[in-house]
Amino acid sequence: MDHFTYINSTLCAEEIPVSKIASEIGTPFYCYSEATLTRHFQVFSEAFSDIPTTICFAVKANSNLAVLKTLADLGGGADTVSEGEIRRARSVGIPAEKIVFSGVGKTRDEMRYALGVDIAQFNVESLEELEMLNEVAGDLGIKARIAVRVNPDVDANTHDKISTGRKTDKFGVAWEQIHDVYEKASKMKWVEITGVTTHIGSQLTALEPFKKAFDRITELVISLREAGHNIKNLDLGGGLGIPYGEGENPPSPKDYADMIIDTVKNLGCNLILEPGRLIVGNAGILVAKVARVKKTPEREFVIVDAAMNDLARPSMYDSFHEIVTVREHSLEEVLDIVDIVGPICESSDVFARQRPLAKVATDDLVAFRSCGAYGAVQAGTYNSRPLIAEVMVKGDEYAVIRKRQTYDELLGQDNIPEWKE
Repeated sequence: MDHFTYINSTLCAEEIPVSKIASEIGTPFYCYSEATLTRHFQVFSEAFSDIPTTICFAVKANSNLAVLKTLADLGGGADTVSEGEIRRARSVGIPAEKIVFSGVGKTRDEMRYALGVDIAQFNVESLEELEMLNEVAGDLGIKARIAVRVNPDVDANTHDKISTGRKTDKFGVAWEQIHDVYEKASKMKWVEITGVTTHIGSQLTALEPFKKAFDRITELVISLREAGHNIKNLDLGGGLGIPYGEGENPPSPKDYADMIIDTVKNLGCNLILEPGRLIVGNAGILVAKVARVKKTPEREFVIVDAAMNDLARPSMYDSFHEIVTVREHSLEEVLDIVDIVGPICESSDVFARQRPLAKVATDDLVAFRSCGAYGAVQAGTYNSRPLIAEVMVKGDEYAVIRKRQTYDELLGQDNIPEWKE
């Protein structure tokens, strides 16, 4: 469920017409619903109310400070993959004891920063990382709390580029190396073992891959404890998918929670979960204006002012986003079959091919649904296109939570050197 609905035949974000926002700040822009963010977090949290759980929102899905502040106020923590994301989490009041640090490429500087603010847990992804972390922690005289990320060699049955739990993926420690890594960690002076972690991928639409991976992790926790290791935290990552279009029906948070609780309840662990897309995906839309409609003997192209630099998912993952007109069309209205494309000088700048769409003309508005996750965070300035605005709506109010980049700001990032003659 989201709070983007038609009221009086115009698409509204909660109580505000999207067209009103467009007329006041221009297009394109991202728009997030505070009510949807809140509802999704609460539904997920309530599903795990029967077991001690820390919900660490995956900051990589949407790192806007207003989004993070909304979730922080609801009691959310943060799953981070860089120093920058830790800093974002800390800046909105997420306590260090609710921050975990994942990622395969943590640098010494990032380790120093994370140790200095006393985050809850490093999710270590290799023996080499573990050795570096022990060295950095020793230099600072601070013990690093760690969980080793396990690669369970489970295919998530999702897009290849967002699968992370197969033995050929770069993430985690291989199954056959896990006990050796924990044994070495137990002998390191500046490392404290606190848990086990895993994450097998994103946008999973079935429970079976989760169940297969979590069964393996449960067995591992038991064997690690038998070997004398103190495993009190169990971080099971995120990855539960959302419906991007009709016909998609991912498991509900309740079904997901029931499966997890049934699998791990006898371990007595503190549970850490890292949802991202599930919380914010359907809480955001991308609003764009039609630049023109171009007709050729083969195709009809609806060219909009948003592009692949603003929303990379279709060109990067061939992903589907429902695209609707901001003006509600009647059921009797004949739909055109069109390609919806952006202005970037690339043939990959295509949002939809041969998609039915209500008839549009220059300056009409369209909205891309389910853009709250991996939308603005992946945006760039290719073709020297400034970063677009982000807006949050709450009831009948809206606020610009990231202003549109100006051309002066874009060009001002470059520097022409003055060489010696």
